Amino acid sequence: MTTDDDMNGLEFLTLSGSGNDFICIDNRDGELDWLLADKRRCGHFIRTLCRRGMSVGADGMIFACRSVDGQAADIAARHFDPDGSEVELCGNGTACFAAWAMDGGWVDNGEVKIHTPAGVVVGKRVEGNYIRVCIPLPRDIRRDVRLRLNGTVIMCDHVVTGVPHAVCFVEDIEAVNVPELGAAIRNHEYFAPRGANVNFVQVLGEGSIAVRTFEFGVEGETLACGTGSASAAILSAIRFNWNKSIRSCDTPVFVRAHSGDVLRVFFSLKDDLTVDELCLDTIVRFICRGRLHGDQLRIALPKRCTCCRRA
Repeated sequence: MTTDDDMNGLEFLTLSGSGNDFICIDNRDGELDWLLADKRRCGHFIRTLCRRGMSVGADGMIFACRSVDGQAADIAARHFDPDGSEVELCGNGTACFAAWAMDGGWVDNGEVKIHTPAGVVVGKRVEGNYIRVCIPLPRDIRRDVRLRLNGTVIMCDHVVTGVPHAVCFVEDIEAVNVPELGAAIRNHEYFAPRGANVNFVQVLGEGSIAVRTFEFGVEGETLACGTGSASAAILSAIRFNWNKSIRSCDTPVFVRAHSGDVLRVFFSLKDDLTVDELCLDTIVRFICRGRLHGDQLRIALPKRCTCCRRA
């Protein structure tokens, strides 16, 4: 078993999904199971490596693990936010994971079934650098949620697409103070105790929106958010009663992320506002491959005390 004493040279990749970047580590052999099982040490490891300017830096970390779902999935993914917390699903992260698995030859049929805590996600390459992931169906749609913030009422909608999202419609997305207002909504008592990701949405036309997202776990604005894009697309179609072609999965909603990339969201929306199909197209870029230096590992994984086995 690999331990913190012999991890010098640990390999990683970084990938970006339309502006969300991730540190990806291959644990299919299970040699890092000891780290993943130690919540405290794993959290410190992730926080250290994701800190920009002080380490590799990223919006999160993904571990590839053996499938725990029998024949229903080819491989398992575990997603962590940069604060060290594990999340059920990350749309852009899963797209990166799918590209990694396919380009790495882990599957041989041009499609990968990925086990996540939110369910099995299917990923495939559709054209160029676009990777399509079909994610678990949304639930808990709530419309016209009234939030009082410092004497002002903010209206938003809510949906869970693997993780919870608040969607607030605005006239001018560039005028929104995303760090300040996003943090206030993310921490509002209505969404307690966990909170919600916050998406500010400007409708550019039928089937076209711009989105800026404040993500919990990152605790700041990111350049894109896959599940946030999916949430915003569905709630926009509901609120503005977009045409049948969009609501029947024939035509995507085009989502302009803060990075400038355009994501595509396909869904089948029924009259009772249930969704029975949901897929997201994300542009995936391979950024770099590297090995963690021993000095960095000593910071990320300080040796444990031999008397009490604590870090």
